[in-house]
Amino acid sequence: MSGEFTAEGGHGAVPTEGVETGQGAKPSRRAWPLYEVFVRGKRGLNHVHVGSLHAADDEMALHNARDVYTRRNEGVSIWVVRADAITASSPAEKDPFFAPAGDKVYRHPTFYAIPEEVPHL
Repeated sequence: MSGEFTAEGGHGAVPTEGVETGQGAKPSRRAWPLYEVFVRGKRGLNHVHVGSLHAADDEMALHNARDVYTRRNEGVSIWVVRADAITASSPAEKDPFFAPAGDKVYRHPTFYAIPEEVPHL
């Protein structure tokens, strides 16, 4: 088997020559948007970021996330979010970004008396 191969996306050797592409039917995998995947392990727990994947649309991303990240019935809920729709703070901006909360001591529960009957607080 001769031809060009690439290990795109960590999925092993993918042929890049002599492969039927459907000329214009769908965008190439490189043009597919990146999705971030979040899975909730059990009811009542938070969704946790488990990885990323490329998909042509939201529905394909959801199905691929199910197949890749919940193979052993680990989850009860999956969220997929286009990575370009996420706005996040930078770890380098930690001090200036979160500094305003430090001088608002009334937001911290240090001024309240907690009864002994209240567990886990």
